[in-house]
Amino acid sequence: MSMWLKNSFAVAAMILLLGACAAGPDFKRPSAPTDARYLPKDQSPGYAIALGQVQHFQPAQTLPADWWHLFRSPELDRLVLAAIAGNPSVQSAQASLRESQDNLRAGQGVFFPQIAVGADAARQRVSPYPLGPRGVGGIFNLFTLSATVSYALDLFGGERRAVEGLHAQVDEQRYMLGATYLSLAGNVVNTAFARQAYADEIEVIRELISAQSQQLDLVETRIRTGAEGYSDLLSLRSARASSFAQLAALQLKRDQADHLLHALLGQSSAASQIPAIRFEDLHLPAALPLSLPSQLVRQRPDILVAEAQLHQASAQIGVATAAMFPSIVLSGNDGSEANETGVLGSAESRFWNAGVDVSAPIFQGGARWYGRRAAIDAYQKSAEDYRSTVISAFEQVADVLKALQHDAESLQANDEAARDAEQALHLIQANYAAGLVSYVDVLVADAQYRQSKLAFVQSLAQRYQDTVALYVALGGGWWEGVGESSMPTARATIATGAQP
Repeated sequence: MSMWLKNSFAVAAMILLLGACAAGPDFKRPSAPTDARYLPKDQSPGYAIALGQVQHFQPAQTLPADWWHLFRSPELDRLVLAAIAGNPSVQSAQASLRESQDNLRAGQGVFFPQIAVGADAARQRVSPYPLGPRGVGGIFNLFTLSATVSYALDLFGGERRAVEGLHAQVDEQRYMLGATYLSLAGNVVNTAFARQAYADEIEVIRELISAQSQQLDLVETRIRTGAEGYSDLLSLRSARASSFAQLAALQLKRDQADHLLHALLGQSSAASQIPAIRFEDLHLPAALPLSLPSQLVRQRPDILVAEAQLHQASAQIGVATAAMFPSIVLSGNDGSEANETGVLGSAESRFWNAGVDVSAPIFQGGARWYGRRAAIDAYQKSAEDYRSTVISAFEQVADVLKALQHDAESLQANDEAARDAEQALHLIQANYAAGLVSYVDVLVADAQYRQSKLAFVQSLAQRYQDTVALYVALGGGWWEGVGESSMPTARATIATGAQP
């Protein structure tokens, strides 16, 4: 074997070896945490009970993607599905996913030879002077047909890292879409619960105003007979005016919740009225799935978004590193050129060329070196952002677990307070009728009873809302897919960016 052939094989082997490598680090997913719980063992609640309703926490259980079905409310199901179909944020997230997928397909074109064809027809006059003292100028036609092929050798993997970054962008947008679904469903359910809680509080205040109005008539009659002082009348009027002010504030909150619910559905506030979701028609889920921390980081969409961003930053290190090495482009051109169209394609009119273009940076004032350093810094920032997202997610789950425990305690205490306040009011009213106490005592007892009923309604709504918060904090199960009876499979929808 000749020395030339041996050198050729050596060069070819080196090119293949370089082609199998890519500059920059290979991305590795951050390790999953080894913690088995979100709270210290002695503080982790196993269940929460109030009014005879028990909620058990079940570690390592799978969350259903259509978790809102667990409340067993057909009206609630319809609201969530209508929001998924009509909310503009979902449509926007789907469009962003499709955009990133198309950008990836466009970026993958760099791995294929670039082929172009051209045709040119011109009439021109050539000056004789560039041809020498005996040159002859003239006017003539020139027709050209050509084909060009070029291929960039990605020896140092810069293009592969760029495409890897595009893959990570697709992942990011897919997880962003999952986060949009999850956030939307949680907001719809929570807003529906808040809207109903305001409606129930309004009913309590209206009952109070009705009772105060009746009592006002009674006091006015007793004043005329001299059995009641005028100060009692003023106190009652003031109490009723305060109740009207409280009623107006609650009505405003209910209206704002109604407007928000319309917006989440992708509707104008002037659209048809949304049906009420009454708490007495809801089922409080008894079994609450609780994913392990190691599962949470692989399923919660905001953590997966941060991971995809970390992957992009890792790929950019490879792009910046490859930019410090030479770039090589193979190119070739073949065509035909003649003064007459009938001659095009003949052997005499053929021309061709082939070549290699090598470009290597020598001195650029440290631009590429510091560009690589900036990419490394960006990766370190993304790593800290990822860690911060995980910590915040764990904090949110821990907060919700404790909230559910204390919600049950608060609901039980408020129920007992409301029952006791109601009995106390009945006793005070009986004593007042017997002339044993003043009407101020009745007002105080009545106010305590109504406030205890308001507190009960608020704690009941809070328990339902914190149940929703747990599903959202654990990732909402969007990766599991949803039953055909309710909506298209979430996994397929999120993977393709298709509209539901």
